[in-house]
Amino acid sequence: MPLPPRSRLSAPALALAGLLSQGLPASAQEPAAPPPAPAQASETRIGVIYRPQQAPASYDAEAVPEDEGVAGARMAIQDNNTTGRFTKQTYALDEVALGEGTPGAAEAAKALVDKGVKYLILALPAAEILSVADAVKGQGAVVFNAAAPDDALRGAECRANVFHVVPSRAMQTDALAQFLTFMRWRKLFLIVGPNEADRLYAEAWKNSARKFALKIQAEKPWTFGPLAKARGDTPTRSEAMVFTRGVDYDMAVVADEAGDWGDYVPFRTVDPRPVAGTQGLIATTWHPTLETWGAAQAQNRFRRLSGRLMRPLDYQVWASVRAVGDAVTVKKSADPAVIAPYFADPSFSLPAYKGVSLSFRPWDHQLRQPLIIVQPKAVVSVSPEAGYLHQRTPLDTLGVDLPETTCKFK
Repeated sequence: MPLPPRSRLSAPALALAGLLSQGLPASAQEPAAPPPAPAQASETRIGVIYRPQQAPASYDAEAVPEDEGVAGARMAIQDNNTTGRFTKQTYALDEVALGEGTPGAAEAAKALVDKGVKYLILALPAAEILSVADAVKGQGAVVFNAAAPDDALRGAECRANVFHVVPSRAMQTDALAQFLTFMRWRKLFLIVGPNEADRLYAEAWKNSARKFALKIQAEKPWTFGPLAKARGDTPTRSEAMVFTRGVDYDMAVVADEAGDWGDYVPFRTVDPRPVAGTQGLIATTWHPTLETWGAAQAQNRFRRLSGRLMRPLDYQVWASVRAVGDAVTVKKSADPAVIAPYFADPSFSLPAYKGVSLSFRPWDHQLRQPLIIVQPKAVVSVSPEAGYLHQRTPLDTLGVDLPETTCKFK
């Protein structure tokens, strides 16, 4: 019997006829497989432990802002997540502000690690850096020192799980000593404050003077109190003004890490001489007037995010968080067992607005970096100065080199 015209067949009949014409049963046609689900982004959590500063006095425009340091971490997390959108990685920030009535730094660090935070950025003094490092050393956490310049942390008290982003005192004084040597200002008058930090800074200067053939003509203790913070005349001012009499020197070097009196010395010396050290001409990681190597873009972004200028501690915390982000991107893993060895590997490099990529020294985990020589309103120079060479990198002319290190990782 002839088939009816094709136009009279129903749609199901047409489908069945198509299957039969291929010699396949209808049940052999499987539904199309669903598209693969998009890859889930892996999350890396980074903790920042810091101490908020007191609100600035109305008359002191240079007072430390309450969010110093942590503001740099917030910008770095945004930077990490910008890259992470392309690499299927996300980053989260856990902020812990220490204060009265809060747990200590070690307890706060252990609580973060128990929550899955394996990277800890510390804007804390040296003693608390050590307490945190020892408290979490068995849990695989990596600690970044963003604030303590103590040379002992890179020497006899070094820890294998700690990486130092803040430059050591030796790096700071070497950077200034290189500049003074370049300028041929070789005779120094060292003025040392009463605090332990001042003594340590002065010791670093003595080492730098020997290293770069500078001569300390005289060393005197500062005994006149915090005159830089005085708000009126005092009987000691006339004595302090003649404090520098009878010394033949090119540069007065002040050791006043607390900022109590160092700013009093410029323009109050008997002879017209410049001042360097912790005040006056300083060596630092960052300054608002740094605008080369793309730094102007970073300055502008930070100002939009925080409403203020970027300070050195902000930069140091930013660089710590960015180091984690860059390492996770390269290694495609957030596991500290993978990332920590990579930090000390020669292939690690961190772009950080300094004209060269930065890296960690394997012998003490100090971040190599140029330091900028600045006066309060301008960049004066950048160390290492031209002409200072080294078999690995000129950056290793700043601070303790491998042959001199006393660090022995356990």
